[in-house]
Amino acid sequence: MEPRVTTDCDGHPFVVVWEATRACDLACLHCRTATQPKRSNFELSTYEGYKLIDQIAELSPQVFVMTGGDPLKRTDMYEFVNYASRRGLRPSLASSATPMLDPGSLVKLKGSGLTRLALGLDGSSPEVHDDYRGVPGAWTKTVESIRFARDAGIPIQINTIVSRRNLEDIEPLAALLETLDISTWSLFFSLPRIQGRAVDRLSGWQVEEVFGKLYDISRRVPFEVRTTEASHYRRFVLQQMMAEMNMGLEDLLRGASAVAPEAAANVAVQMPRGLHEARGFIFISHTGEVYPNGFLPLPAGNVRHRRLQDIYLNSPLFVSLRDSSLLKGKCGVCEYREICGGSRARAYATTHDPLAEEPLCVYLPNALRSIPHPGAELTR
Repeated sequence: MEPRVTTDCDGHPFVVVWEATRACDLACLHCRTATQPKRSNFELSTYEGYKLIDQIAELSPQVFVMTGGDPLKRTDMYEFVNYASRRGLRPSLASSATPMLDPGSLVKLKGSGLTRLALGLDGSSPEVHDDYRGVPGAWTKTVESIRFARDAGIPIQINTIVSRRNLEDIEPLAALLETLDISTWSLFFSLPRIQGRAVDRLSGWQVEEVFGKLYDISRRVPFEVRTTEASHYRRFVLQQMMAEMNMGLEDLLRGASAVAPEAAANVAVQMPRGLHEARGFIFISHTGEVYPNGFLPLPAGNVRHRRLQDIYLNSPLFVSLRDSSLLKGKCGVCEYREICGGSRARAYATTHDPLAEEPLCVYLPNALRSIPHPGAELTR
């Protein structure tokens, strides 16, 4: 029997991300946007930004992130951080490690009410990271910015792009992060339309190998380990926990916190189960377009013409993506579908159908075990 997992994300988003600008001086290979040095004339104005923050505050998300491009390209970003804080939100910034992010700006952001800063670090050495970012010295500047932020009292999240370029660098990078006093490490498993070079893409089995490394790392490091566009990491973690505690899935979901509090702190059971595009997540572009997330290019409305809450609750796209009974292929019959849900962005990038099965998941659901399938014994 498939466990039914409840969450309040159908009515209230857990995460809201606002892409305040696409202006940026970097040339990152993985970037989902067509960044440019100057700001667009079509960005939301300062006044529209305040109105948007008001609407976000009405939704009471637990996480509110302002990103770019480089959000500090907007001179009103400090005011947005301060206003969001005064509206009861906990504003975070996903920024680029550029010269604009200096000790003075970090102290000002902290004073404005910033609660977290996310920076990208894709390798344990300049050779790996700078190749990703397209700018020599980016690694040194990022590590320097991490230390500046720590001195300013701002908790740090590190975002890492996972590909074949740094597949063997996961453990060394984790070791480096242990020395940098970060709070969260989020690993992004890139999508075909973003990571265009086929030679860089991971296979499903390589993803499982990375999951194994992350699970081992998460049990020994002092920071939280998360994944982005790889929600099947939750399935992997729960499988490991079931094996270790000799428990079934339903029993684990009911009693993990009581049986093993240290395991329950893991992202697989700490984050809202089933959190993914449209289900607990909203992305607003620099022009006000609303998407299920920043990697699924299907707009559901624009905040210039329609209230954000109405888009989230009632747009046909968001409603369909929240209905796990509409999932197709393996995802549609998987006993973990309420916990995972797969990457709808990757499904769309691969098949042009956001409800198709997760292309990078090798797990064979119980419902399909009776059907002959090459390598099925490896997915148990």
